[in-house]
Amino acid sequence: MNVIKRFFRKLGPGLITGAADDDPSGIATYSQTGAQFGYGQLWTALYMLPFLIAIQEACARIGEVTDEGLSTVIKEHYGNKILYFMVLLVVIANTINIGADIGAMAAAAQLIISINFFILTLLFTITILLVEIFFTYKSYAKVLKWLCLSLIIYPLTVLIVKEPWGTIFKASIVPHFEFSFQFLFIMTGVFGTTISPYMFFWQTSQVVEEQREAGVKHKTNGNPLVTVRMIRNIRIDNFIGMFFSEIATWSIIVVGATVLNTHGITDIKTSADAAQALRPLVQSFPHAGVLAEILFAIGIIGLGLLAVPVLAASGAYAVSEALNWNSGLNLKLNKAHGFYGLITIAMLFGLSINYIGIDPIKALVYAAVINAILSIPLILLIALITGSKAIMGKYKSRALSKTFVWLTFLGMLTTVVAMLAFL
Repeated sequence: MNVIKRFFRKLGPGLITGAADDDPSGIATYSQTGAQFGYGQLWTALYMLPFLIAIQEACARIGEVTDEGLSTVIKEHYGNKILYFMVLLVVIANTINIGADIGAMAAAAQLIISINFFILTLLFTITILLVEIFFTYKSYAKVLKWLCLSLIIYPLTVLIVKEPWGTIFKASIVPHFEFSFQFLFIMTGVFGTTISPYMFFWQTSQVVEEQREAGVKHKTNGNPLVTVRMIRNIRIDNFIGMFFSEIATWSIIVVGATVLNTHGITDIKTSADAAQALRPLVQSFPHAGVLAEILFAIGIIGLGLLAVPVLAASGAYAVSEALNWNSGLNLKLNKAHGFYGLITIAMLFGLSINYIGIDPIKALVYAAVINAILSIPLILLIALITGSKAIMGKYKSRALSKTFVWLTFLGMLTTVVAMLAFL
């Protein structure tokens, strides 16, 4: 029992980042590709895994070795112009994502409670702000870990539904391409919602906060006393978080293909459409449709409560570090009013997106595509930072890590260029 407790204590930023990766935008995008293309893009879940692990491990290692967030590292080594450009990209992407996620949470909540959409968006925004600003980091991290359990409903549905396992196995291994804008658009969204800019800033900064919470000692130059054991622990945390994230991704695509596509639902227009994917999980119960909607709503709201604070905080970390402001969820409001002010502004701008008539489900998919486009220059910088001995010392990327990070950059760039070529 003590061994199990010690193991779970090691899980933190990697687990939370992995779960936040399957936010409402992720669920909508993965469900849409399953509904629209069946098992055609199922292979992406397997092939993205090593790239997701590599890029997030690189971000975690930057935080561990430098004791600084990603913005600070970029500023120190690449200058303010590049930093401000990168921060602008992540703030734009995060704000759109926040708005889309809040809208999706409200639309999902309407499946089980009859409250005005705009009132629900306001309630979710206020709740998230109060929790993020006034909870201590230690308490807040525990809440985030429990919300990760929201992901389990899709793997459970996969196990219950009668699946064509031979077809699924082949589709999981053998890549399938259709050279059309719509296919490449959704595939770009799948990549973008899996490998997202906010995850880079969040995980780097959270590793630094974990160090400070744990009282990690530092050298005279300010850097932490990094040990092989510390690096191993962040790699374990990162691997587990990303592995289970991709299991959830794979499961959502499978459920979308098996339950929605085979029953003629090829375009998810509403939360109720998406909720039908979970109907087999409760098929033997009375009012199965209602129960499926309740489960879907719980999953969307739970993962939204996990992901939206991550989105808001990652942008606040990026801007605060760029401006040399105090930042960190471990700080009280009076010690980091600028940091929490940025979180509040991002939340309010995100909230406002829902008042201009954007379809919340479509917005989630478009947010994923925007993430893919904006992640490209950030991945390039992460590759350069982690490959630099001057920055990372003996913990710079070795051949395997370097290869996968650069392949992530090339893969994302190629996908976006291909999509744009078919416009």
